[in-house]
Amino acid sequence: MKRDAISPAVSREATQAKLDARSAVANAVRPKDAYTLGDRLEQQAQVHATRPFLLYGDETLSYARVNAWVNQYAHALYTLGIRKGDAVALVMENRPEYFIVWFALNKLGAVCGFINTHLTGTPLRHALAATEARAVIAGDECLANFGGIDTGHVPLWRVSDPAHTPDSEVLALSALDLSRLARQSPDSNPDPVLREGLTGDDTALYICTSGTTGLPKAARTSHMRWLNVGDIMQVTLSATADDVFYCFLPLYHGAAAMSLGSTALRCGGAIVVRRKFSVREFWVDIRRYRITVCQYIGEICRYLLNQPERDDERSHSLNKMMGAGLSADVWTRFTARFGPMDIYEGWGATESNCNIINVDNVPGSCGRIPYWDKTNVRMIAYDVESDSHVRDEDSGFCRQVGPGEAGEVIGYIINSDESGGGRFEGYTSAEATAQKILRDVFAPGDAWWRSGDLLRYDEDGYCWFVDRIGDTFRWKSENVSTTEVAEALSDFAALESVAIYGVQVPGFEGRCGMAAVVMQTGHSFDPVAFYRLVQARLPRYAIPQFVRVAPQADMTTTFKLKKTELMRAGYDPARFDDPLYVCDEAAQAYVPYSPAALERAGLPPFAG
Repeated sequence: MKRDAISPAVSREATQAKLDARSAVANAVRPKDAYTLGDRLEQQAQVHATRPFLLYGDETLSYARVNAWVNQYAHALYTLGIRKGDAVALVMENRPEYFIVWFALNKLGAVCGFINTHLTGTPLRHALAATEARAVIAGDECLANFGGIDTGHVPLWRVSDPAHTPDSEVLALSALDLSRLARQSPDSNPDPVLREGLTGDDTALYICTSGTTGLPKAARTSHMRWLNVGDIMQVTLSATADDVFYCFLPLYHGAAAMSLGSTALRCGGAIVVRRKFSVREFWVDIRRYRITVCQYIGEICRYLLNQPERDDERSHSLNKMMGAGLSADVWTRFTARFGPMDIYEGWGATESNCNIINVDNVPGSCGRIPYWDKTNVRMIAYDVESDSHVRDEDSGFCRQVGPGEAGEVIGYIINSDESGGGRFEGYTSAEATAQKILRDVFAPGDAWWRSGDLLRYDEDGYCWFVDRIGDTFRWKSENVSTTEVAEALSDFAALESVAIYGVQVPGFEGRCGMAAVVMQTGHSFDPVAFYRLVQARLPRYAIPQFVRVAPQADMTTTFKLKKTELMRAGYDPARFDDPLYVCDEAAQAYVPYSPAALERAGLPPFAG
């Protein structure tokens, strides 16, 4: 499963020149600059006043109109007592009002806390606490999430939704109709004195990320970080005011809110807002709005490839894509089918103090590091079996990995008033922040941000995602990357999606492999063909011992497979109704689960 090194058509010097162009604008907003998101919006509303900013259905909102609407909400929120430094949680589906409320809070110098629209009960209460919310703003479409939740002294204000009318019981959960108050408020820019004293390193957003317990952590995102992302990506994409960005990933997620939102505002482009991703409407929207830039998650490209082919599918305006999780196989098939385009596959995280990006259009690579001394990124050896970093016995310091060896990505933490590069802004929780910092890595007292991701790089400096620490498992004394196994099987005929994970086996060390597959509508799982594929593509130790055929993929709202529940169910057929198969070498096929099939495989019944 090891990827071969690429013989690059692009020299190291040429790649570095592209990265240097990014670096040249990476510090446009410095930590102590008195410049915020609100300032940029007001500037762009003057420069691009009549140009479209937000497109939603048949509605087109210009930069000037968006700014005026933001101002109305800002005045309304000020009337309600929101002041500089206050944190307010926002729970809303993708629609123009999301940007409006968020920008209004930032114009007042307040912090906007993004909340997953699917949270209810304990996770929702935890998220509100993590964002230190002084108040909560919810769209009508999300009001029902608060049923049965005591928000205590934290008021809940609603924003009406023309597409959703809550019943009287749900409406009673909110204390006030914020959208009505905004309509009655002036649309002039709030007095800049309201955010006086704010600087680039002050917090603009809390973006919730998944914690190890499954409960969210609120990552701090400063005005400087958000703005500089837009400056960097504008240069990377060579984006202009003529570009149209497609926003269908949930805005409470860092990818859509930061990379897409900040870049569009920086270049004066337009954003097409869609509530949720629709595989049927994707190309319809691309053509209707003449979209040029799309933010993606790898699974989305696979869904698009699974659709029936059309004669006109290469006739469209899309020419740039930016995102993560696009495998080499899906990448090449996507561009072969839908036409050539620049794809900027990257690696990073909402809270990361470093990133890697593929500026050379090399399929499957998440970036290139031509010269290590020009970055704060390093990859260090990690022992999956002992769940610890490999340290030198004499010095006690960590070991950097070489080409072809998987290692955890870390970023050197730099704290300077002159530059925001290398800063780790952390979480609202001091404990969560401390857990992400690794010390004494290469020298006494040094501090590095831990990614929790395993990557490898080849002889040419191209980087490849391997797995999340915890997803990689050990079987028969070998490390198995769930990501690499999934990629190796991704072109199985009529496959919709596949999740690879390890399950505990009583009496055995490590975990054995299991695949959860979803077939495209109208197609059934072929156990003989799947057996032939795994035998041809995978080393013996990495072959999934079990296959569970699910009716649909259990995905997060950001299109990541939920593996925890799958791992918990294991290979016990009493825990789920899906068909279950066992790898049977004698039969040269996967066969339906039975005690006899399990015995032939030399495995005991599941006990979890």
